[in-house]
Amino acid sequence: MTAKRVTPNQRRALRTRSKIKTAAIRNGRARLSVYRSNNHISAQIIDDAKHVTLASASTIDKDLKGKLKGKTGNADAAGQVGKLLAERAKKAGVKDVIFDRGRYVYHGRVKALADAAREGGLEF
Repeated sequence: MTAKRVTPNQRRALRTRSKIKTAAIRNGRARLSVYRSNNHISAQIIDDAKHVTLASASTIDKDLKGKLKGKTGNADAAGQVGKLLAERAKKAGVKDVIFDRGRYVYHGRVKALADAAREGGLEF
């Protein structure tokens, strides 16, 4: 039997996520989790106590396809995703969240998404 190796990126994501999950459950807040690839960015708001996704947004969404005009891997697209996520979170009744950047540095597209979500009304 071979042991499964954990890459440094996975280790960093697990370390960040475990600390944020415990803080989110203690404070009764949802977690805003970000996933970034080379071409797209997506985010979702998760209630860890109930194990339910409350709201999500991505550059692949139908609502954003027309607005992005083919450019989905830049900070402008991440900002659009953040605004859409904030709107959907308001509809779901979520205002306070804890930001989970995962393994990504808080810079560039991740920061643009977070700033747009704050402008949209989310507090973190």
